[in-house]
Amino acid sequence: MQAQTKGIGEILENEVEVHEGITVIRGGGSARGWNGIHYKQGMSGKNVGSRALSVNVATVPPGAIAYAHIHDGFEVMLFIAQGTVKHIFGEGLKEEVINEAGDFIYIKSGVPHEVFNIGNNDVIAFVARSAADEWDKIVNYPSEFRPKD
Repeated sequence: MQAQTKGIGEILENEVEVHEGITVIRGGGSARGWNGIHYKQGMSGKNVGSRALSVNVATVPPGAIAYAHIHDGFEVMLFIAQGTVKHIFGEGLKEEVINEAGDFIYIKSGVPHEVFNIGNNDVIAFVARSAADEWDKIVNYPSEFRPKD
């Protein structure tokens, strides 16, 4: 595979090892960022050719917010490996749930949500999506916290 220039949301194909039927990214690959979250490269249709699944490791720094958004047509499951995170969610972002290391989270397609690191350390989460693309089907949702342009 050809190497690409690293940028926000871009993959680095030179970090992908392609074997007969198995593909490997050692150490999770390079860091990238989207919506206040830092991601290891992970795997998706863009770099391993998957058709219905992508996985990643996300790091949310203390005080960071992943601004309100909706997953359009795909589900997400997370495992919180470290830290404490708060989701506000639902129509108008009126519901709230707090999760800590060891918790699993399922986010149904179409549910508006916003994510806050409310602890003093990085939140580290394993993220699995039922879509091969990564950020292509994520739609912004109104948030009082999103910076105004």
